[in-house]
Amino acid sequence: MRKYEVMYIIRPDIEQEVVQAAVEKFQGIISNGGEITKHDVQGKRRLAYEIKKFRDGFYVLVNFTAEPAVVTELERLMKISDEVIRYLITNDVA
Repeated sequence: MRKYEVMYIIRPDIEQEVVQAAVEKFQGIISNGGEITKHDVQGKRRLAYEIKKFRDGFYVLVNFTAEPAVVTELERLMKISDEVIRYLITNDVA
């Protein structure tokens, strides 16, 4: 298993319950084949530049260990998710 870090931004114009549901959905995908070591919902923040006509977003940072297949599935779901406006998955070397 490898260490990964994912940072994703959720749209600011949706309800808090929908934000929580999206966070739990992605946690479930990671937990299905890996282990979450750190999970931090950083809240609503101003974006550095406009993304898809949004100036704000809910930032979420997750550190986890998993097989590469879990990361592939997580990336596939984030691409097609309407809630996520931007994401980045990296190998965590620390």
